[in-house]
Amino acid sequence: MQTRFKKNTKIFDIVITAVAGMFSVGIMLYGIAHFGLSEAWPELVLNLFYIACLGMIWMYFFNYRITTQQFNYWCSMSVGMTVLLRDILFASPLAIYALHLTCLTLSVLLLCTLTYFYARKNWQSYTKSNLWSIFIIDVIIATIYNIDIYLEPTDEYTNFFLTEIWIRPTITYGLVACFVTETEQGSK
Repeated sequence: MQTRFKKNTKIFDIVITAVAGMFSVGIMLYGIAHFGLSEAWPELVLNLFYIACLGMIWMYFFNYRITTQQFNYWCSMSVGMTVLLRDILFASPLAIYALHLTCLTLSVLLLCTLTYFYARKNWQSYTKSNLWSIFIIDVIIATIYNIDIYLEPTDEYTNFFLTEIWIRPTITYGLVACFVTETEQGSK
């Protein structure tokens, strides 16, 4: 199979994203099996979106039956759905209310950024800094959740929650790496 990317750095970005994402999703699926579906079904729904993103990343990487437009649309939708479900509609209560409001505000900003990114007709005119802002916002959200976890008492869910909060930034890193490549090709 022929890969879409020729530069070793881009190939490395996508492979690391996919391996880390698959490893994290595997841990979360183990957690769902361990805690039971009745208790962990929201994680299963989120993992379906993560698995869809990882599958599309591999399809896009190997240039297999997915166009750039389809990749951008469905990955933006999948990441947007995880933001909406995990961070806005069913947000975990945080120990400090100010952290909760900050996370909620950043999640809405991330959702608006993803919506604005895809809603543009000429999405290839999006600059690299605009694209990396999607990833940076997601990392800030995950960092706030991480800080909150260390402020609260730990239990058997803590390790699984730590893994779960870093899956999406890992996936958005891979998506942004693909998007940046497309904007570079579109500007030539």
